[in-house]
Amino acid sequence: MLTEVIAPTAVVSMRDFFALRKAWPDDLPGSEGDALVVAGLDGCLDSLTEQDAASWLETDLKSAVLSFQEHYEGGAALILWLASGRTRIGMDLADEEYFWKVGTGRDGARLALGRCLWGGAEADVARILVSEEKDPDFDGDAYVGLHHPRIS
Repeated sequence: MLTEVIAPTAVVSMRDFFALRKAWPDDLPGSEGDALVVAGLDGCLDSLTEQDAASWLETDLKSAVLSFQEHYEGGAALILWLASGRTRIGMDLADEEYFWKVGTGRDGARLALGRCLWGGAEADVARILVSEEKDPDFDGDAYVGLHHPRIS
């Protein structure tokens, strides 16, 4: 799936993403110049305390994402690739809020991913499903990611 968008060697690290912010390139390395794939968000979140991770998402990462959006005027995709995303991102069905599973197990700590990164705009988030089936399982193997058209 990812190789259809970008060559694995062109995926950038979170550190490189922040460095690119100083001078966004005209052509991005993925999807014929229209996408940037960034790896390492999971490692960043796992290396911080829950409070520090929330603060980092709300300030540093969100600011970088907004800068990307503004520079490319909505004409480019920013893909935050999470190898463990399927097992680490969850949604509270009662209020449809997305979260990052900080700890292991069913009762592990949760980081309010939607509130921190999307400003609570979970209503605009759509699941990316890739399947040949007519009605694929929303939480099954067809679920490969989340799409948010624009944050503010």
